[in-house]
Amino acid sequence: MCGIAGLYHSHINFDDKPFLYKELLEKMIVALKHRGPDDNGIYLSQHFGLAHTRLSIIDLNSGHQPMLFQVANKNYGIVYNGELYNMNELKIDLLEKGYIFQTSCDTEIILLGFVEYGSDFVKKLNGIFAFSIMDELENSLYLFRDRSGIKPLFYHILSNGTVIFSSEMKGLFAHPDIKPQLDHNGLNEIFSIGPAKTPGCGVFQSIEEVLPGHFLKINASGIKSIPYWKLESHPHLDTYQQTLEKTRYLVTDSIQRQMISDVPICTFLSGGVDSSIVSAVCANQLKKQNKQLNTFSFDFVANDKYFKANNFQPSQDRPYVDIMVNEIQSNHRFLECSIDHQFDFLYQSVLSHDLPCMADIDSSMLYFCSIVKDYNKVVLTGECADEIFGGYPWFHKQEFFIQDSFPWTPNLAPRSSLLSDDFIESLKMEDYVRNAYHTSLSEVPTLASDNPTEKKRREISYLNLRWFMQTLLDRTDRTSMFCGLEARVPFADHRIIEYLFNVPWEMKAKDGVVKNLLRNSCKGLLPDEILFRRKSPYPKTYDPHYEKLLSEKLIEVIETPSSPIRAFIDKKKVYQFLASTSDYGSPWYGQLMAGPQLLAYLLQINFWMEYYKISLI
Repeated sequence: MCGIAGLYHSHINFDDKPFLYKELLEKMIVALKHRGPDDNGIYLSQHFGLAHTRLSIIDLNSGHQPMLFQVANKNYGIVYNGELYNMNELKIDLLEKGYIFQTSCDTEIILLGFVEYGSDFVKKLNGIFAFSIMDELENSLYLFRDRSGIKPLFYHILSNGTVIFSSEMKGLFAHPDIKPQLDHNGLNEIFSIGPAKTPGCGVFQSIEEVLPGHFLKINASGIKSIPYWKLESHPHLDTYQQTLEKTRYLVTDSIQRQMISDVPICTFLSGGVDSSIVSAVCANQLKKQNKQLNTFSFDFVANDKYFKANNFQPSQDRPYVDIMVNEIQSNHRFLECSIDHQFDFLYQSVLSHDLPCMADIDSSMLYFCSIVKDYNKVVLTGECADEIFGGYPWFHKQEFFIQDSFPWTPNLAPRSSLLSDDFIESLKMEDYVRNAYHTSLSEVPTLASDNPTEKKRREISYLNLRWFMQTLLDRTDRTSMFCGLEARVPFADHRIIEYLFNVPWEMKAKDGVVKNLLRNSCKGLLPDEILFRRKSPYPKTYDPHYEKLLSEKLIEVIETPSSPIRAFIDKKKVYQFLASTSDYGSPWYGQLMAGPQLLAYLLQINFWMEYYKISLI
């Protein structure tokens, strides 16, 4: 994985001020260095500037970027962040067409594939990617993003028409004319939608993100966003047995493909069905090579003492991790996060996202990634299976079928409970969320044969893929890449998403068992006590000392006159909230973010506004 950045203007000549633009590209590299600590490079020509930082995973000794290919004395160039999982098939095709490769890395495959096929080549790619192609022959810049939005790519258009792009928004802020500003919509993204964000929205004013499954074509004619992939609805004609076989093939093939690496891989192993499937497949493949898989699991110091079972988190993971480690004979490390580390990394996680995020859910993951990267540079995770196979309560519980809002935020009252009345009124939170929700519903690919229940379930599935899964993918990318660790998500393979989107619920949850299709399709890979374990999500701390620490820090913030958060909150409401009984089981976002996470989120917002010196417009 890597970090990419650059600039383009169709008629401004960057060669007139090469030192100025090279300095800018170097600053962008510095901002993105954490994404690629192994190598970096820049390229500047008349209308193009490209910058790259590299985390070496494939072809460790070559593959330097930006990478160029010359045709008719003009250059094609690429900066690329990602991994291709079908590179061998693509390379064979290009070899048959007469291309000669100088490296064994996937970057060169994409570049030469673009030369041969143009922008349509992106449709052939199976992988996670964000990349930019410069085409000096036609004086055009292309920005591509993978189908699920696993890899990020942001851009900003300066007042003179120059396009600046970067893997992360901090790369954009390296430009002196791009200021971190928030308008009314940005405030709503933080307080009404966050930690999710509207697809394509960079939250900061005039910063946008290339949409998943899209590419931008930029030239003298302007900027055009072109979709190359979208979900489609069609009748599912396979029998249940055929569906089981196809699902098993897709899942195992995706995992095996994503094991490609010139450095050793590892997995995150929670003891849940999803990560256990990934770990079992990887361990079995490595055993054939007489190698042992490294696995890592996470929990919090003293959780064995303070854990409180609830509807969202029914059990602890440790006993199930032990079963899996014994089953697959992995080299396992059990990592724990203290409340001090969890709190300290709250602010680091803001820096990794350039935004407030999932509070201590993200901060603890960032801490764990910072440890894992000392052992491995590549990790496979079980992320995204719940969104695809229907593992969340909102896929099957009736109360979610009758509400007219995002299922992971059924009620805005908790997230607005500490805000001042005037600020709530100015935001018009309900209107903003309702508009975002109904805009997304209008995009759902419908099927005439769906009954009302299946239609609603298809809508929930689409919203999960478009919104909720994107938040988790952002978390996976930022927390791992901030540490120089590459995280892969086999369940987010577009082939799995396309197929499962049209599998009816009675197959996905056969016999009323949630995710039963995935469980039954993977029989024999895991012990049944793991395969049919009730879902328990990513752990969080239940230590009351952590909430006490958050309370003390929030009081310190709201009693400091210069704290930015004071403009939005009601101090009296905050003190009343801190004096009330903690509720760990009623989330205000997703399944994990309850009372303590609301406090942590406000602390993140305050730090974010101070650190980035954000101005309101």
